[in-house]
Amino acid sequence: MDEYSFVGNSEPGAVEALYQQYKKDPASVDPAFVSFFKGFDFALANFKGSSGDYIDKEFNVINLIHGYRQRGHLFTKTNPVRARRQYHPTLDLETFGLSESDLDTVFQAGSQIGIGPAPLRQIVQHLQDTYCQSVGVEFLYVRIPEVVAWLREKMESVKNLPDYDKERKETIFRFLKRAVGFEAFIHKRFVGQKRFSLEGSEGLIPGLKALLNKGGELGAEEFVIGMAHRGRLNVLSNVLGKPYRQIFKEFVADEYDDTVSLGDVKYHLGFDNVVKTLSKEVRVSLLPNPSHLEAVTPVAEGLARSRVEHAYQGDFDKVVPVIVHGDAAVAAQGVVYEVVQMAKLPGYKTGGTIHVVVNNQVGFTTNYIEARSSTYSTDVGKVTNSPVFHVNGDDPEAIVYVFELAMEYRQRFNTDVFIDILSYRKYGHNEGDEPRFTQPTLYKVIASHPNSREIYGRELVKQGVMSAKELQAKIDRFDAYLEKEFEASGKIDKLSIARFMPDLWSSYRYPKTEDFEKAVATGVPLKRLHALCEQLNHLPENRTFFSKVYKILEDRKKMMDSGRADWAMAELMAYATLVTEGHPVRLSGQDAERGTFAHRHASFTVEDMNERYMPLRHLDDNPASFNAYNSLLSEYGVLGFEYGYALGVPNGLTIWEAQFGDFFNVAQVIVDQYISSAEEKWGLMNGLVLYLPHGFEGQGPEHSSARMERFLNLAARNNMQVMNFTTPANLFHALRRQMKRDFQVPMVVFTPKSLLRHPKCVSSLEDFQDGGFEEVIDDVNVDVDEVSRVVLCSGKIYYDLLARKEELEARDVALVRVEQLHPFPKKQVAAVLKKYKNARLKLWVQEEPENMGAWNYVRSMMPGEALVPVARLASASPATGLLGLHNVGQREIIGRVFKKCHCELKLPYCNLDCMEGKSREEILKAHYYFVEPRRFSI
Repeated sequence: MDEYSFVGNSEPGAVEALYQQYKKDPASVDPAFVSFFKGFDFALANFKGSSGDYIDKEFNVINLIHGYRQRGHLFTKTNPVRARRQYHPTLDLETFGLSESDLDTVFQAGSQIGIGPAPLRQIVQHLQDTYCQSVGVEFLYVRIPEVVAWLREKMESVKNLPDYDKERKETIFRFLKRAVGFEAFIHKRFVGQKRFSLEGSEGLIPGLKALLNKGGELGAEEFVIGMAHRGRLNVLSNVLGKPYRQIFKEFVADEYDDTVSLGDVKYHLGFDNVVKTLSKEVRVSLLPNPSHLEAVTPVAEGLARSRVEHAYQGDFDKVVPVIVHGDAAVAAQGVVYEVVQMAKLPGYKTGGTIHVVVNNQVGFTTNYIEARSSTYSTDVGKVTNSPVFHVNGDDPEAIVYVFELAMEYRQRFNTDVFIDILSYRKYGHNEGDEPRFTQPTLYKVIASHPNSREIYGRELVKQGVMSAKELQAKIDRFDAYLEKEFEASGKIDKLSIARFMPDLWSSYRYPKTEDFEKAVATGVPLKRLHALCEQLNHLPENRTFFSKVYKILEDRKKMMDSGRADWAMAELMAYATLVTEGHPVRLSGQDAERGTFAHRHASFTVEDMNERYMPLRHLDDNPASFNAYNSLLSEYGVLGFEYGYALGVPNGLTIWEAQFGDFFNVAQVIVDQYISSAEEKWGLMNGLVLYLPHGFEGQGPEHSSARMERFLNLAARNNMQVMNFTTPANLFHALRRQMKRDFQVPMVVFTPKSLLRHPKCVSSLEDFQDGGFEEVIDDVNVDVDEVSRVVLCSGKIYYDLLARKEELEARDVALVRVEQLHPFPKKQVAAVLKKYKNARLKLWVQEEPENMGAWNYVRSMMPGEALVPVARLASASPATGLLGLHNVGQREIIGRVFKKCHCELKLPYCNLDCMEGKSREEILKAHYYFVEPRRFSI
């Protein structure tokens, strides 16, 4: 760091005031400033002319330097195809009270930029070279002086002008040659096919290669890359080493050799590989991504965090997340802001992300000035005080330099950094699109603009690095190699979807339908449960907690002593048993530590201290980690993060909890693109668990339904498990089962609200020891021969039905609970129904409107059964916001199940005994409910 770097971090006016203070009393000023002012006075004493004028101009030069550092990025030569917008005030000398007559005057302020006292002419040239050429930088808003000083010294010491030797220049050209040649070859061989080419931004490839080299040199072992489709094929081949022949085959293939996967378009596929850098080998993983451009962003961050924790013991320097954005997407997609806000949070930080923006200055057809209000697409980076580098996409040496500097910054400070590559898009949004419909002026320039390989090649010839003949020979050899790869692609019979991170998932397989019908041993001995319960309900005596906490723990102990467990204890015991068996557990969500409904209390806050105590981290036998995090107020970003996290730890239980089940709809993209379909599209396996609080308690449309129907509509081919439990024991066994099988499938759990404290929603401890998960729970309190009406239901509505059944002593009604909705337990349901040979009616009862909930799905799963639905009237809104109206509707649902008889016997409820021997038509006539079963008043 230069001797007077502190001056550059100070406002010029403040420096001048400090100088006046120094003149009065040197001892009252910081010694560092005393040294600066002594040099200043020395120059002043030897300057001929007005001392007052010289002082003013010295500070004017300080202002000038500050101006370049602060606003130089507005006046750079970073745009290869557009003239820059004009900004005022400019960096002209006159703006700072200086003139051309001062250019040969020596100013002490030159020490600020590391060149010592120097003529103004030299100072200006140094600043121009550093801040206004192919690299522009925004960094003075960073609030940590050490960071600002480090960046300033790094950039000003080399003037942001890399000085690479012949070998390095040839290396840069080699990767630029591959990037340009690959795109040109595909354009020639696969005319008109979509590939979302990188043409116009090929400098990304030597930049990423330089990033890997520098990262490996600085200790990184893994890189996790998330990017959209623009340039993906080029990155896959020229950075990750995916065989060219494989990519060529993907343009023409029509069949996969994998029955599990339906596949996806080539520019969505992921890949991971071990890549050799200059210093060592590093693992590079490029995640698959849908056309939702930024959906992969939180997934990549979650995977990176998972690898940091479980492969490198929390060392953030070992795993580097890299997100490649488009300029339109990074500016407009809200999930980018959500992820940026995670950057420094304890549960989500990844040690700094390198954000690369491939800025082709147009979004589909939209001009950049219509696509954002901010000056730059990267302005979101300023939220977390991240430095932003803007670099000319036609200057590959500047790109390589910036990528290396960004890598060095990330490893030193473990915070985010943004790189904005100003470039262009040679064709339209895809190769069949005509961009001149909407951007005629821009594309007139682009049509005559040479590509970056041509530009750099001419420069290398000019510098004598290689001759034109040598340069062309290199290009020709690469083109010939691509031709051979193309020929080899024709010999590939079928495409296959390679497993992502195969070494991590080697012991897991894709599930079959019969796998979900097999019982899994998940019971835990009572002695073990009691021992864990004692530890879970213990708080250290040397800390003080909120008084009500002690009552909660005391009540839990009493409940366990009586041989029972409620929902919260079942959940915590599941975590405790898994952790002690070597399965790490991570739970996150809004208010997840306590639980939105204050039931969980996985952590306890120490009174008068910023400290939390988690009993699950202090078990006697605790070989695996337990972490619970209250998330930021985000669904899309956090759910994506947790999906990525689960991807990196297959033997761990990873859970995301929505504050209310309805709120997952803000993260619907992650549900659609990853949770429900990633296995079929990309072969990804994932065991993420979703907790979605669900239940109609009169709390309005936004706090009732977790939209069960949406998940069931997406459910197919065993892609996920959809659960609606009625017992704590079933939750316990389901969570343990999730970790005890040799396959992983996401599990969506519709968790209760009112049942968390319902006196009947408890399980015997014997239920935790014996047996396992029950997909279907039959009614054991009936005489099978007496049952004339079978009621199928799921979740909370069971307890409402049970209360009415007990009130009426309805012996002929059997309540059958379907705990697992998908994969639908057809055999178990069929076996239960077969028992009730005297049942004349079979109902599906739900509290959701008929067009929501599970009804339509259940009907499709049981086509041979004459099921009658009992539900609220079909509705556009999930629920009413009026408690009274809700209660009326709830009573009507229950009343329909236990409907009073309208025949001459006038039974208290309809058990159909009065219709013995009658036909179905006669039954329907006698009981108006069955004539119009769906016409509810509510």
